[in-house]
Amino acid sequence: MAVVTLDEVQKRLIREVADLHEIPMGAYNFRANGTLAGRNTTANIDISSKADGSGIDIRIKPGTIHESVHIPVVLSESGLKETVYNDFYVGEGSDVVIVAGCGIDNCGTQDSEHDGIHRFYLEKGAKVRYVEKHYGSGDGQGQRILNPVTEVYMAENSSMEMEMVQIKGVDSTERKTVAELKQGAHLVVRERLMTHGTQKALSIYKVILNGENSSADVVSRSIARERSYQKLDACIIGNAPCKGHTECDSIIMDEGTILAVPSLEAHHVDASLVHEAAIGKIAGEQLIKLMTLGLSEKEAEEEIINGFLA
Repeated sequence: MAVVTLDEVQKRLIREVADLHEIPMGAYNFRANGTLAGRNTTANIDISSKADGSGIDIRIKPGTIHESVHIPVVLSESGLKETVYNDFYVGEGSDVVIVAGCGIDNCGTQDSEHDGIHRFYLEKGAKVRYVEKHYGSGDGQGQRILNPVTEVYMAENSSMEMEMVQIKGVDSTERKTVAELKQGAHLVVRERLMTHGTQKALSIYKVILNGENSSADVVSRSIARERSYQKLDACIIGNAPCKGHTECDSIIMDEGTILAVPSLEAHHVDASLVHEAAIGKIAGEQLIKLMTLGLSEKEAEEEIINGFLA
């Protein structure tokens, strides 16, 4: 087991993106400022560095149940830019939790950027719960930039639940997610996003339902505050008897901008696909109700926002 070497700023970022207050049980790989900061493998989960140093391979043995993998990344140096490729091979019949995420603390004048490309290969009957959180902090003029790419390839009767969260401090992000599902595979995506200031966030989802009885449920909840900009581009493609649903539910505040582009593409008569989109402001009656309980308007507003993104 490698010793985890993190300073106090990096430890704070780890807490934000992975909810870790101590070294986790199970497999983990900590990356800090472009270098390995700690690693542990188990009998069922192996983590190895790619030969060219561009990322890691995570191999989960068939039948692995109730184990976890934590792979957080933190950047605390201004001007640092990196691209990493992480490949996950999830064995047949496994049931695991994978926690990723990146935190950037930028107190300098140069931009800091992390681009993570994650590719998941789920074998027959495998189950994965994947949590990815992004967070930014620091009072420097340099931007905090995160551009994640996620590719998911799901074999027969596999399932994956993805929780994608970005609530604070990221100046620019472009998230691209592509998934291909075979027979009986099931995908659930829950995105939570908040932007403020002049931040920009682009989320692109493309889910391809290739197998009979495959299904996908992609839901995004977001809030755009001040002069920030968001765009959600979610497409579900049905190539077989399948079910697909995509939904965008957003709150717009101040001078924010939100563009929702849900789309459906059916290539089979028994593809059942639905999309929904709603953008609006906080309802006045909600504010009034909370203010009658003794909250100020600002406190009531924050309560509504917290509940919406919960």
